[in-house]
Amino acid sequence: MSKIEPQIMSQLEALTLDPHRPLIISDADEVLLKFMERVEVYLESIGLWIDLQNFGLTNNIKSRDTNEPVKIPTLIDDFFAAETPHIEAADGAANVLSALSVHAQIIVLTNLPADHKQARIDNLKGHGMDYPVVVNSGLKGPAVKWLADKVAGPVFFLDDIPHNINSVAEDAPDVHCIHFIADPRLQKLIGKADGATKRIDIWAEVHDYIAGQISDDR
Repeated sequence: MSKIEPQIMSQLEALTLDPHRPLIISDADEVLLKFMERVEVYLESIGLWIDLQNFGLTNNIKSRDTNEPVKIPTLIDDFFAAETPHIEAADGAANVLSALSVHAQIIVLTNLPADHKQARIDNLKGHGMDYPVVVNSGLKGPAVKWLADKVAGPVFFLDDIPHNINSVAEDAPDVHCIHFIADPRLQKLIGKADGATKRIDIWAEVHDYIAGQISDDR
């Protein structure tokens, strides 16, 4: 397992966790938030578009003028700087988390530039998702293991990126890993991650799965 960077560890150590309550750890982009839809809005504003023929951003971003692939090294940072406050909520996310919060504690574990943490917190709060936010970088397995070790369980992790799911499955094998993708177009481009316990793309079904597991654990 990789070492947790100090800037991530300080955020983890600042959390208040109840060791006796179930824990839900959720990614933000393309799980709680409609990341790709906002990416498309941003790209349009700078004369680009994304060709959703395969999963991911690399090599998929093209010029509207030439239709040729475009590489902008700062694109992700530029996107978050401009658009973090404006990303819309994924359908059903807020209501389901609100219902589950009666029985579980919730943490958002998100990979984005640290400078935009407060904007992410404010955006999520504006959508009715006022939960602690930890800004991570790189694979999420180490941070999720650290969190999972602090509670008796059960612990649930949601993410759209297969390598994050697989990282958590390797580092914290007792965690229920839910591979979730909000955008219907992206859902069709990639199958269930190898390390996923379940592949679920609808928040109402996430509720039923997690609620069922919590109920069985009582």
